[in-house]
Amino acid sequence: MKKWKCTICGYIHSGDEPPEKCPVCGADKSKFVELVEEASEAVKADEKVIPIRPGFAPETETASGIYETISRLMAQHHAHPVSTHIPNGVLPVSFLFILMAAMFNMAGFAQAAFYNLIFVLLSMPLVLFSGYNEWKRKYSGIMTSSFRIKMICGAVVTILAFLAVVWQMFNPEVALHGSSHRGLFVLLNLVMLGAAGIAGFLGGKLVFKD
Repeated sequence: MKKWKCTICGYIHSGDEPPEKCPVCGADKSKFVELVEEASEAVKADEKVIPIRPGFAPETETASGIYETISRLMAQHHAHPVSTHIPNGVLPVSFLFILMAAMFNMAGFAQAAFYNLIFVLLSMPLVLFSGYNEWKRKYSGIMTSSFRIKMICGAVVTILAFLAVVWQMFNPEVALHGSSHRGLFVLLNLVMLGAAGIAGFLGGKLVFKD
């Protein structure tokens, strides 16, 4: 049986034909190449063999500058998957605190959620930049449905986190019983948590290829 490899994310498909759409990154069948046994895992450059790391182009001497070095190292050492653990880990706790504050009128939980959301908001620039950097370097900047959804979700989390922090800054009791906007504030946090969950799910598919 033939094997086909997605040139965007590295997913391997077994079958007579490549799939119409990559189940991992959403790329169409034109992005698949057939794998053959004779395929070499190294390239020659100036009579020197340089192993190819999946998803990364061989390093060249023309790459220079602090920005280039940092961005290359970020992609090479998986800065994006690491950084996304911050919002994906903190947001569920923050939402639980908001829910507890709304249900039991406990200002302490609302304040704890507020500090958690500040932490999420401060982490988002690193999450967004590292994600963009990895998309450009590891996936050649190809726009597929999976990457589009991940980008939208990242923007949603950032915008809603900013709104939630500002809202609670000017109205610390927005999640408590006395607020007429309590339900809307809880909904805002739920949507933010859902967007982070969807982005995490799609990111997991890219990492684990299933």
